[in-house]
Amino acid sequence: MFIGHALLAFALAMLVAQWRGWGQREVLAVGVAAGAFAALPDVDVLYAAVAMNPAALVAGTGVDPGAFWGPANEAHRLMTHSLVVAAIAGPAFGLWAWRSADRWQSVAGSVAAVGVLVALVAVAAATSGLIGAFVMGAFALFGLGIAELSRSKLQLRARIIGLAATAGVASHPWGDLVTGEPPALFYPLDVSVLSGRVMLSSDPTLHLLGAFALELAVVALAVAVLARQLGYEPHRLVDRRALVGAGYGVAAVVMAPPTIHLSYQFVGSILAVGGFVGVSQPAALGRSRLRSVCDRLVGTTERTLRTTLTALAGVGIALVSYGLVYLLVG
Repeated sequence: MFIGHALLAFALAMLVAQWRGWGQREVLAVGVAAGAFAALPDVDVLYAAVAMNPAALVAGTGVDPGAFWGPANEAHRLMTHSLVVAAIAGPAFGLWAWRSADRWQSVAGSVAAVGVLVALVAVAAATSGLIGAFVMGAFALFGLGIAELSRSKLQLRARIIGLAATAGVASHPWGDLVTGEPPALFYPLDVSVLSGRVMLSSDPTLHLLGAFALELAVVALAVAVLARQLGYEPHRLVDRRALVGAGYGVAAVVMAPPTIHLSYQFVGSILAVGGFVGVSQPAALGRSRLRSVCDRLVGTTERTLRTTLTALAGVGIALVSYGLVYLLVG
């Protein structure tokens, strides 16, 4: 889901920019900026870095993810996943990036932006104690960094940065509704909209398949929008070898039914299918298979898009195949 948040904002921002008739560079730049800001709220998991016991990550001969997620969930989806915070912090990030011909006006804008963000940190500290101060402080610092890079590297105007920041941060919480505890949409206000996870099905396995399908659709949308922006027809870049994914249906017979809480084996294996169909072409004569695979992954733009879209199609076919077999044998 971390990737999905960024890619959804990336795709939607590019679509809006295309609709507005912007040039290719500006469309790509605003997409990247919005995607980066959409990923920003998950900076709250950094709290685990100071709260967890590193030795607890290793349990016997394996890694225990609970040692990380236990402390992380004390702060996750709270103060940074708020629409209120997005409405305040987004314009502040844009104000930080504002530059005027008058140097002192630019300095005043930066000071005002920092003042707004410091106020947010203070409110978080008053509401949630040291956890709130740490998380909101990290959110503010990373956000300022993204705003600065958007100005200096992506050459976006301050107004566009502010809009991308507000929209990106505000888009983030919605992707968590089906995979975890509901985010605090109106933090720091004591307003509760949802009491629990939005269930796509009463069957926990079908719920996971639905959540995975939504995530896959977001990734495919982002890649398709990028391909169209670069002048390619996405459906023409999907190779027929994606049909190999249909064989994944047998996993529904041999694998324990996955759920949101026990999904690693399912997710890992179905993504492996996508990776296989994405790069499983015969190596060119006289060239090593490793070199051929690397060329397809990081070679020309068209080749990279073809590999990615074929892999995504393979995963999609595998998901449908698994779901059908699961329903038949269930």
